[in-house]
Amino acid sequence: MAVCARSADQLATLAAEIEGLGRRVHSVAVDLMAEGAPGAFVASTLAALGGLDLVVTNAGATERGNFVELTEAQWRNGYALKFFAHVWLLQAAWPHLAQTGGKSGGNPGGRVVLVAGIGGRTPGAEFAIGGSVNAALLSLTKALAEQGLKDGVRVNAINPGPVRTDRLTRRIRSYAAENQISEAAAAQRMEGEFGVVRFGEVEDIAAAVAFLAGPEADYFQGSLIDLDGGQTKTL
Repeated sequence: MAVCARSADQLATLAAEIEGLGRRVHSVAVDLMAEGAPGAFVASTLAALGGLDLVVTNAGATERGNFVELTEAQWRNGYALKFFAHVWLLQAAWPHLAQTGGKSGGNPGGRVVLVAGIGGRTPGAEFAIGGSVNAALLSLTKALAEQGLKDGVRVNAINPGPVRTDRLTRRIRSYAAENQISEAAAAQRMEGEFGVVRFGEVEDIAAAVAFLAGPEADYFQGSLIDLDGGQTKTL
């Protein structure tokens, strides 16, 4: 397994956890927004592991805010982080994923799972950057899925809803402070406002990625899967 992130400390912790499971890991602290970085990461992965079967793309948060107050730098950074970094990484990896397997009816071949977000389906005034970036990722998924029919690569996307990450924890704490209630009460109230059965856990997303990476998902191609606890109300 190969993993990369901008935070060397967090990456080292992750690599240690993977090694603790008895897995070989190639970890690289790198900013994939830097020119040439995605290609270099793919090259080092091939050198270390000898091949490429699966690529999972997942990036951090974009800036929220009033549309007229969002700066050009915030827009450029949002697209560089959550769209172009995905594009350049997948461009570098694609030929090797295509070599992994065959066309329809044969070896299922390489796989791609893009982690986008429900904001691509449900835009919001305060989420102009993130929503449009996620929508672009969903369109990219469909385009690559069509290309994958020719090259023997399965491509699908997951749209997470509110998941208990550090970012959501900060929002819960802020909500609790603003309303002078406990964090548990704040979380429960926010779940109601989001319209979800509960907040997601990172394990929920990981399980979906693992499914799409496995043979049981061989019939999935170009699927945009909302994993949001019922938040998305559109068809």
